[in-house]
Amino acid sequence: MNLILASTSPYRKTLLERLQVAFTCEPPGVVEAGLPGEPPDALAARLARAKAAAIAARHPGAAVIGSDQVAALDGEVLGKPGSHARATDQLRACSGRTVHFYTAVTLIAPRYEGTHVAPFQVAFRELSDLEIDDYLRRDQPYDCAGSFKWESLGITLFERLAGDDPTGLEGLPLIALTTLLKEAGYPPLASAPPSSAGNSDR
Repeated sequence: MNLILASTSPYRKTLLERLQVAFTCEPPGVVEAGLPGEPPDALAARLARAKAAAIAARHPGAAVIGSDQVAALDGEVLGKPGSHARATDQLRACSGRTVHFYTAVTLIAPRYEGTHVAPFQVAFRELSDLEIDDYLRRDQPYDCAGSFKWESLGITLFERLAGDDPTGLEGLPLIALTTLLKEAGYPPLASAPPSSAGNSDR
């Protein structure tokens, strides 16, 4: 199987390595911009499909994974902060409130295409400016939507997490991806046909 991850994100690469499948990474070159009035979950799904499709067009016959994550506070998309000042503003806005994350994954393979969106909710503690500044200087999550790395010190910012797949919060929902791979005929684990022993009449 020629499996390609349509991303250069180190976070997604590390996550996909957990499945212990051979793959390569390639930048999709997709502009990550929303459309007017586009809901956050629809934006994530559209961009995941666009990334996978861009690479699939270059590599016919390959299985291509595309993924995108959108964070939203009261329906407004939170982008990657890119700087300490913008990250400070984001965490101040998130303090004591709940941010909704939508992480989409698409698999395009020969005779198969599937997309899944994994929602996740992050309820933040009430954060002081001192806590925010201390956190940002330690973790420096300036390339992360929502301005935190939950797998690192970011866990200290939260009051509650809710969702089916925590890997989605990191950027690639592995539970959903495993299902898509199995449906496409590329299961990460060896599998055998279901036994018919239990189907006999008694």
